[in-house]
Amino acid sequence: MLSRLRSSRLLRVLLALVAVGFLGYGLARNRDETAAAVAQLSVWTLVGSYLSVMAGIAVMVLAWRTVLAGMGSPLPLGAAARVFFVGQLGKYVPGSVWAYAAMIELGRDHRVPPRRMFGSISLALLVSLGCALLVAAVTLRETVREMAQAWYLMALIPVIAVCLHPRVLTFGLDLALRVARQEPLGQTRLLGGRAVLAAVALTITGWLAYGPHLLLPLADLGALGDTGSLYVVATGAYALAWATGIVTVIVPAGIGVREGAMVLALAPVLDSPKALVAAVVSRVMFTLADVSWAGIGFLWGRLAHPADRPEPDGETRPEAPSGTRDEAAQRDSSASA
Repeated sequence: MLSRLRSSRLLRVLLALVAVGFLGYGLARNRDETAAAVAQLSVWTLVGSYLSVMAGIAVMVLAWRTVLAGMGSPLPLGAAARVFFVGQLGKYVPGSVWAYAAMIELGRDHRVPPRRMFGSISLALLVSLGCALLVAAVTLRETVREMAQAWYLMALIPVIAVCLHPRVLTFGLDLALRVARQEPLGQTRLLGGRAVLAAVALTITGWLAYGPHLLLPLADLGALGDTGSLYVVATGAYALAWATGIVTVIVPAGIGVREGAMVLALAPVLDSPKALVAAVVSRVMFTLADVSWAGIGFLWGRLAHPADRPEPDGETRPEAPSGTRDEAAQRDSSASA
């Protein structure tokens, strides 16, 4: 019964509609504030901000795909886009497990074991959090000294570095899987050094790509500083705000928490009312980009090569050894003769 439910297209459509419904509710609830914020910015600022977010998210999916491949489940780009972008809509549903659950179920369609998908999501999130804090520490040195809560976040950097050690990583993921009543990783391959470095490099590139999405509103709102200094502040402010939101797991997608942290981080260059405008626009751009990429990922996955599509039961059919295939071919040939 559980297998039938998981393979039900109707159920998946209903769950997707629920996620989109929560997303739309979040936008509608703050529509007056959003409209007022957007009205203060030019069209070109909004378009440039949106494209910056789209680019950053695209790099982040490459980082997650690198992690998954390093664990032994390489996915074609179209399949990875479908799993990641459609699954990420789950983060708008209250609770901290829906994005995980959605990506795990979508991963089944592409023969990725659930525990490996769980491990790749957790690792990618851990790498992203560590890189975000590192970017914030480098770009917001003065702000970090003045924000008490930032000190606690920065203390996570060495902890995350230790957690990426294979032994610590295996223990932590196995413990999380046991809590979730799943089989432990066992012999599942963990990331090697090259895969870790590649994932870190892509993730930092993604954080740098996010910078212009906040830089453009800051410049349009008359923030203090030249373009270079504003880019540094914008990149660090979003990284710190995201990290603050991600550790607040009780709030869907860090709503509200992220904006508050961003206003504090932007205080040196912009007054609070205008900083709040920039924070609201940032939230809207990420929401629009998430919806856009989800649509692109869904269509991309549907148009993928037939070889990349799942088996009807979502499971991998074992491949027969070459000797067995040759013997079977000979028997078929003899029978035909």
